[in-house]
Amino acid sequence: MTITTSSTPRLNLPTTKRHKLHHNHNHNHHQHQQQQPLIPGLPDHIAQLCLSQINPSFLFSISSSWRRLIYSPSFPPFFSLYAILSPTTTHSSSNSIHFYNFDPVSTTWNILPPPPLYPPLLLRHPSFLSRNLSIQSISVSGNLVLLAATTLNLYPALSRPLIFNPLSQAWTFGPTLATPRRWCALGASCGMVYVASGIGTHYSNDVAKSLEKWDANKKGEWESKRGLKDGRFSREAIDAVGWRGKLCMVNVKGDAAKEGVIYDVEEDLWKEMPEGMLGGWRGPVAAMAEDVMYVVDEVKGCLKKYVAEEDYWEEVMVCESLRGAEQIAAEGGRVCVVSGGKIMVVDVVAAQPRLTVVDLPQGFQAVAVHILPRMPVTDFSIEV
Repeated sequence: MTITTSSTPRLNLPTTKRHKLHHNHNHNHHQHQQQQPLIPGLPDHIAQLCLSQINPSFLFSISSSWRRLIYSPSFPPFFSLYAILSPTTTHSSSNSIHFYNFDPVSTTWNILPPPPLYPPLLLRHPSFLSRNLSIQSISVSGNLVLLAATTLNLYPALSRPLIFNPLSQAWTFGPTLATPRRWCALGASCGMVYVASGIGTHYSNDVAKSLEKWDANKKGEWESKRGLKDGRFSREAIDAVGWRGKLCMVNVKGDAAKEGVIYDVEEDLWKEMPEGMLGGWRGPVAAMAEDVMYVVDEVKGCLKKYVAEEDYWEEVMVCESLRGAEQIAAEGGRVCVVSGGKIMVVDVVAAQPRLTVVDLPQGFQAVAVHILPRMPVTDFSIEV
């Protein structure tokens, strides 16, 4: 038997039938299964080294003991989706947001533990009937980080980052920002979180030009860095895309005319964005492994990747479903796109890029999506 292996983690979305996770209440049966060796004739620690080289989707479909293994804390975690969802109904509860995880191996959605939030993060406001309020989140060092949102009185909702760790399945708080804000630029590079510009409880030119850095791995305090030359990047919530030791960002979303800047994290220096990069920045942008940038042209529905050596965006695929793209994430050979309340996943490493639509929990629509390691499961049985 030939087994195809890969040393690079991938986000796999199988097209086979759905599987469901159930808590196991049959203690004797569970104990009997745990006594079975992973591979007959091999010690379990050696067997695990062998099995860790195989796609988890294959292991899931073959053996119940292997299914338990791929969700154990000791097994290398595969990528899964972490989504911010909102109800599709029009009553008052549709203003709320919910945090979910999609397991691409078992193809199931699981609700995350509720974050310790007060006041709640709002998605809609009576003063802004035609648009949603921004809820700014980012993935960094295997964690989901919420950093900016808006309260009912239009003040910043978060004074410090709110962090979800998939492995511990717990929320924690980061250090307090010097100035809590909204409508800011949020990004990450090399495990550092950066927040630039934005508006606090009221507009301040100093805040609109400021840049702060936080080391998410050392859990230290925020550090002030060299600020922007003006406050033009405080108009709306924008992404500062971490790419090759730099943060790339524009001051306006979408297809409108815009300004672009690049921050060099090593030199602590702002530079002008290259003309070709700026010209093709016509929708949401994300970088895979902080090395390859992708953009979705929200008007044409065209997914492109940036070729730095020639300063232009190369077409990957065009799809009607990608029109109106609002946010994207890139990791594990996949680009995930939020558009029209749906989540679509594009396999960009396949010989022929292909798009898959992820079925959302009934009654919900997507606000944002991130790609992070799966959560461990220690007490369950799986029916195929």
